[in-house]
This record gives sequence, C-alpha cells and structure tokens, in this order.
Amino acid sequence: MNPDRSLLLVILAAVAAALLLKAVLWRLVRAAVRSGPWLLPRIAGWPAWTPAILLRSWLKAGYPGPYAVLAARFAPTSFTGLPLTLTCLAALYAAALLGGLIDDLREAEGLVLLDQGVNAFFAPYRTPWLVGAFIWITALGAGPAVTGMVAVASVLLWSQGQARLLVPLWITFLGAQGTTWAGKYAIGRTRPAFLDAVTEATPSFPSGHATASAALIGFLAYVAARGLPGARQRFEVAFWSAAAIGLICFSRIFLSLHYLTDVAAGVLVGTFWLLVGFTVAELGRRPVP
Repeated sequence: MNPDRSLLLVILAAVAAALLLKAVLWRLVRAAVRSGPWLLPRIAGWPAWTPAILLRSWLKAGYPGPYAVLAARFAPTSFTGLPLTLTCLAALYAAALLGGLIDDLREAEGLVLLDQGVNAFFAPYRTPWLVGAFIWITALGAGPAVTGMVAVASVLLWSQGQARLLVPLWITFLGAQGTTWAGKYAIGRTRPAFLDAVTEATPSFPSGHATASAALIGFLAYVAARGLPGARQRFEVAFWSAAAIGLICFSRIFLSLHYLTDVAAGVLVGTFWLLVGFTVAELGRRPVP
C-alpha cells in the first residue's frame, strides 16, 4: 500500500478514535453526575464508615481546635474546603512526579533508552506533508502564539468586566514560562537529532511548548467553561482543549524536537501552574469564610 495512503488511513482512524473516546467519556461523566444523588447517601451509610465517625466524634470532643481546622479543610460545600485541599494535593503530586522524573532521567538508563526508542519509532512516518502539518500544529504552542493568546485573553477579560481573572492568568503564564526556562538551563539536556525542516536553539528539558499549552490552554478552557450553563458544554470545552494540548505535545515528539520525557515534564510543569492559577481565580471568586 502507498505510504501516504497508509498515513491518511491512520489519521482517519485517530480522528474516529477521538470521537469515540469523546462519546464514551461523556456517557461516563453523565452517568456519574446522574448517579451522585442516589449513590452518595448509600456510601455514607456503609458500616465501614463507623470507625471514621467514632474518630471524628472523639476528635471533636477532645480536640476542638484541630478538629475545626480539619473540618474546614474537608468541607465539600466551599472551595476553601475539600476542593482547595484536593487542588493543593494535585499540585504537590505534579511537583513530586516532576522531581522523580528528573532524578530518573539522570540515573535510569532505561528511561533514556525509552526516549530514544520512541523518537526512532516515528522516523519512518516523518513524510514531508505530515511534517508540514505538524509544524503548523506545533506553532500553536510557540512563544509568539502563546504570548498573543495571553494578550488577546487579557483584553477580552478586561472588556467583559472580568479583570480579576487577569492576575491568575498572568500568574499561570509567567510562572510556567519562568519554571520552564529555569529548568532548561539548569538541566541543559541536548535535543534529539533535528529534522531538516525544523530546528531549536534552546536545551530540551522540559518542553516549553508542552508547558505553555498545558498551562495556558488549560486556564483559558477553565475561564470559558466556568461561564457555560450546562455540563455538556463544559465537557466539550474540556475535551477539545485537552485534544489541542495533546496534539501540540505530540507534535514536539513527532518532529524530533523533544524526547517523550521532555514533553511529560512540560505537561507536569504546566499542570502545576494551571492549578495555581485556578486556585487564585477561585479564591478571588468566593469570599473566604
């Protein structure tokens, strides 16, 4: 079979798989939302919760101060309760994963071999037309593009009376950029062999495109979704934003501009700063009790 035709079939199959995944995920989300009012009371009534209830009563009676702090941290009805606790834990987890990835990259030869194997796997598929398509996609995560996104978003937020979102937007953007550039020159990893069509001058780890897309597109998706009335609309924004981030990240590997671990590290950095920006935005949205 003609290689170009094979690649076209692969692309069509990937699009079909993405649409199928979207349909499946939406049904799972809808089922979870609908089953919540029925399921939660039954979970709360499980006998397995009895020791936890007794422990809570003991803490409340014997240590009212610490109990009040813990109760505030796990209150589900306020962002400063359980949502903030889970967000902070997720950010710390992303930071821990990044630290572990850096340590493994320095010490684990298998991880380096994995990077090289993934890069070599895509070599036969780097045809001129497909390289050209991914060059266009990867440009969406480049410095000029993300800076333009931030500038346009800032003007729109200001003009629509949402100026309080400017601070978390810029915290997300500048924090992600600063961490990425500091990491690049602190680690100084050499990039994979370049293709003739594309080159980069900066060190490889972490991927700035992956960081910027995860942080900025993620934050803009949050801003767009929070104003939508229905769960389906918010799901569509989240899914297609994640798809755009995934395409930009994949383009860096396909174009041999980054290794897999560079992109993974960039996503972790971007996720961390996305969670920071989200937290700042939500704290500004709701008064702290």
